[in-house]
Amino acid sequence: MLLADIGVNLTDKRFSQDRSEVLQRAREAGVVLQVLTGTSVPSSAAALQLAETEPDLFCTAGIHPHQASEFSASSLKDLRQLASHSKVRAIGETGLDFNRDFSPRPQQENAFIEQLALAAELQLPAFLHQRDAHHRFLPIVREARDQLCDLVVHCFTGSREELFDYLDLDCHIGITGWICDERRGMELQRLAGNIPADRLLIETDAPWLLPRNMDHKPPVSGRNEPALLPWIVRQLAQSTGRTEQSIGQQSWQNAKRFFRIST
Repeated sequence: MLLADIGVNLTDKRFSQDRSEVLQRAREAGVVLQVLTGTSVPSSAAALQLAETEPDLFCTAGIHPHQASEFSASSLKDLRQLASHSKVRAIGETGLDFNRDFSPRPQQENAFIEQLALAAELQLPAFLHQRDAHHRFLPIVREARDQLCDLVVHCFTGSREELFDYLDLDCHIGITGWICDERRGMELQRLAGNIPADRLLIETDAPWLLPRNMDHKPPVSGRNEPALLPWIVRQLAQSTGRTEQSIGQQSWQNAKRFFRIST
């Protein structure tokens, strides 16, 4: 079974000591495509630098809402330049996070709108983040939708209403290890069957969101990594009544189509 991890923070410092081993374990687990997440100009540049070293690594370029206060005309220019590289397959991570409010909300909205405009200009997919901000996130996406190509709502953890709002806008839905969490992922388990097979994408969001349904300890205690993606597939199979093979195969094909990767 071939798998694609469409959201992994492989440049995070928690991978600095064993990154090559992490990559090897991922490939042994069938994860033969990884998209590294850019969350600022420096992290996007680092993701691109790493992606250039391996044929099965690609990346995004964007500014996370947590860093929206750093957004400027200069950083937008930097993102445009990064996005000209063939390894950069989407704009993002961008969106709104009203849960932590690490950046003022008006600045979050401005950075989000400008990055959606960049995605539309370049006709690149957009990798989106939304937490406790659906009431503002939805109208912004809806306003821009006709100019955009593909969108994925990364690490979806929302309500039934939110899910169907995004599906109505032809968004893809990214599912993480949140669905494997018996404490807080039960609603997502119930909702998963409503995601059309051709709209489903899977991701670890490593090093975070370690799947809690594992029957063995992870290679590094408390740290998620791409090799653990099959546990998300397993929970999706249990939640939807589909086979692990069908979920893995469909999400792999979806990822290649979404990010326009031919290999």
